[in-house]
Amino acid sequence: MSTSLQSVHALVPGANLEAYVHAVNSIPLLTPEQERELAENLFYQQDLEAARQMVLAHLRFVVHIARSYSGYGLAQADLIQEGNVGLMKAVKRFNPEMGVRLVSFAVHWIRAEIHEFILKNWRIVKVATTKAQRKLFFNLRSQKKRLAWLNNDEVTAVAASLGVEPHEVREMESRLTGQDMAFDPAADADDDSAFQSPAHYLEDHRYDPARQLEDADWSDSSSSNLHEALESLDERSRDILYQRWLAEEKATLHDLAAKYNVSAERIRQLEKNAMNKLKGYIAA
Repeated sequence: MSTSLQSVHALVPGANLEAYVHAVNSIPLLTPEQERELAENLFYQQDLEAARQMVLAHLRFVVHIARSYSGYGLAQADLIQEGNVGLMKAVKRFNPEMGVRLVSFAVHWIRAEIHEFILKNWRIVKVATTKAQRKLFFNLRSQKKRLAWLNNDEVTAVAASLGVEPHEVREMESRLTGQDMAFDPAADADDDSAFQSPAHYLEDHRYDPARQLEDADWSDSSSSNLHEALESLDERSRDILYQRWLAEEKATLHDLAAKYNVSAERIRQLEKNAMNKLKGYIAA
């Protein structure tokens, strides 16, 4: 295989997916002998060039695997990108003495990365928290024999094979009928449809200059009012509030009672009165 660098633009799936697929399919496959030689160079000599060639030769398999997840409403380029991360992890851990081809070893790492990406980004699987529920999520489509809803017998069979309750199968099946809308418009979207994507009408008000200035002004004003309110208290009440609320090591009522030679109940009353004065001063 040539060691010349591939076009950077062509090997970025998010830039142009069709060009990327064409580019990775044009990279020749490795023979078993070539693969073993490269794997040994990487495993025993940490040859990064060997790792690069192994990754490039298997990018087409990532595309093939990522296409099987096209029904989840996520961008195909993102799925491929995550799968590529899994491929690189597999290449790094591949042992040529295991006696298997890299693609057989890497498929588990590729799927694991894609699964993790889907679980983090697809809203309908936020409830899939247990291992059994995650297994249900990724296997329900393959378990269904037809497009129609599952009948009672099929629900029972799927639940038994995946180790979940029948009602969980029903719930996940109903969720699978929903589709997520991508935040950004599709790469091939025209002006008539691109405006419908959330990126064109959802706003992030956190970084609005007016909002930031207002929040900063409110924070400064609140801090100033609090300091003025504390200054209006007598020294003992101010110390009690500081020891009870602001000090790193909070004092107990009994500690302050011993300090001021009064009862703990009296300290509690002084604290309550001081808090009421603070609230009244700040609210005024």
